Amino acid sequence: CINPQPLWIPKSFCCSKERVWFSLYGNQISSSFLFVVKLWFLCISPCTVFTKVSCRVSSRTGHMDQQQQQGDKNLTVFVGPWGGNGGTVWDDGIYHGVREIKLVYDHCIDSISLVYDKNGKPVRSEKHGGHGGNKTTEIKLQYPDEYLIGVSGYYSPVVHGGTNVIRSMTFTSNKQVYGPYGVEQGTLFTFSVDGGRIVGMNGRSGWYLDSIGFRLSRPKSTKMIHKLRKKIHWLTRIVA
Repeated sequence: CINPQPLWIPKSFCCSKERVWFSLYGNQISSSFLFVVKLWFLCISPCTVFTKVSCRVSSRTGHMDQQQQQGDKNLTVFVGPWGGNGGTVWDDGIYHGVREIKLVYDHCIDSISLVYDKNGKPVRSEKHGGHGGNKTTEIKLQYPDEYLIGVSGYYSPVVHGGTNVIRSMTFTSNKQVYGPYGVEQGTLFTFSVDGGRIVGMNGRSGWYLDSIGFRLSRPKSTKMIHKLRKKIHWLTRIVA
């Protein structure tokens, strides 16, 4: 006889017009845990958009932030950030996809820079991080046929008593996996988006890449409205 797995219930859940927060599925004591989140988001605009976002996340806490972009019927969802509170905040904004990634790293991710796609044209970001690191990797996706759908990595202090920084990163496209780059040590974070792609990144950086978050986008779904309502009704009953 196989013992059934326990049903994890969120310790907290809060909804508003702009945001959905969730935290602590499962064991509060564990410093790292993995859970799967499948939420249906409804955005009312001149054209009603229904989008299903599926994310795999491993972290102490997490949040999702949905934004309806002006002139764009896609739903953009923010996941993360993961890492520490050092450095200064940066935000690359929202694009149509990621073309290239450049990482400089050694014992941690020292810096990251990206080339995004905007209306078929490459847009280069600033370098986020410091000038250290003796290893460099450049990932050039075969965009638009190849695009990013997931990222995983680890974060922890580089030295005892220091703040958390991103120690390693692995990138997953719809065609292959790149990495890992850096040292897989500390707390794991991992996510993938079902049917969508990464369209932007943000985080914190100083001497190193301190933290990182991602913006995800998915084309509007053709699912029937009653299926969405059932999901919302079920979710409401869970948190009631």
